[in-house]
Amino acid sequence: MSELANYESFNIEVKDHIAHVQFSRPEALNSMNKAFWLELPRCVHDIEANTDARVIVVSSTGKHFSAGMDLGVFSDPKSVPMSGDPGRMAENLRRVVLQLQDTLSSLEKVRLPVLAAVHGGCIGGALDLVCAADSRYCTADAYFTIKETELGMTADVGTLQRLPKLMPEGVVRELAYTGRKFGAEEAQRLGFVNTVYENQEAMLEGVMAIAAQIAANSPLAVTGCKEMINFSRDHSVEDSLKYMATWQAGMFRPGDMMKSFQAKAQKQAPTYDALFPVKDLFDN
Repeated sequence: MSELANYESFNIEVKDHIAHVQFSRPEALNSMNKAFWLELPRCVHDIEANTDARVIVVSSTGKHFSAGMDLGVFSDPKSVPMSGDPGRMAENLRRVVLQLQDTLSSLEKVRLPVLAAVHGGCIGGALDLVCAADSRYCTADAYFTIKETELGMTADVGTLQRLPKLMPEGVVRELAYTGRKFGAEEAQRLGFVNTVYENQEAMLEGVMAIAAQIAANSPLAVTGCKEMINFSRDHSVEDSLKYMATWQAGMFRPGDMMKSFQAKAQKQAPTYDALFPVKDLFDN
């Protein structure tokens, strides 16, 4: 297992096949600055390529989970020119937005399940981020808001695309049009979060226990679940069933199932082989 890189925006601990990624800028309310947007996909890839993690838990520090997008991201004229030919400015901005979207989509594309543990405010871009996680959990004091509407813009890095798949569309429309906060109880009632915990300590304990259950299963079976659920969300039932059959024909092998049966017969926990690490092309 290789040593992980150091990150300005995150602290990472890998233990018992669980990677805990914790936002590390509480003094800035963990706002999503330039470093954050560059580091998140690198961090996810680093975990996938260089650790034995089988699940990722994302949490935060300080008063709030994250205050969302740091407006300094758009203040650099080199990245987002604010003068010149309108067509060229528009083409450039489109590419910037696509890059920001790809950063958060890294949580969706990684083959490991991602569990988001939210406390305090989850605002604007932070809501986009947790929408890309596999499952969400929060503290009783947590709240969420599509803040961009109040700021005079349309949320553009995933909330409006993913949230209607997670909650009733009519409610999402109300939340998007108004920009109002919705709290932990409402989020759980609508199915956006799985569980509400009394405080952050209890939440992390509970989410780590869920992560441990995931990590104890066959990593090939778990990544197959994630692949199938993601595909099914965006395709018809018929297409998804056909893809499932093709996946099973190629990926299913009886080895992990036999280990499971043997372990149960012996009243022991099964031990599964790790997946091959994800590496860059031709990377040794």
